[in-house]
Amino acid sequence: MSKWTDIRDSVVEALNVDVVTEDMKNELTQNIVTNAIPAVEAVADKFTTQIQEHSKSETGWNMLRDRIILPLVINGTIWAVKFVLNKSTTTVNN
Repeated sequence: MSKWTDIRDSVVEALNVDVVTEDMKNELTQNIVTNAIPAVEAVADKFTTQIQEHSKSETGWNMLRDRIILPLVINGTIWAVKFVLNKSTTTVNN
C-alpha cells in the first residue's frame, strides 16, 4: 500500500473515528427526540384539533377525513418516527 494510505489508516485508528461518529449520531438523535419531536407534536395537536372542530360543519368523506383519518395518520406518523429514532439510539451490548 502507499504511504498515504498507511498514514490515513493510522490517523483514523488513532482518532477512533467510528466511536466518535456513533456517539455523535446518538447525541444528535437524542436531541431530536427530546427537543424537536415535542415541538412537532404540539403543532400536530393544534392542527388536528382545528380540523376536528372544522369537521363538525362537514358531511360525508370530508367529515370522516378531518375527524378520523387525518388525525390518525398524523399521530401515527409522529409515533413511528419517535419509535424509529428511539430504536436507532439503543446499543446492543455483546
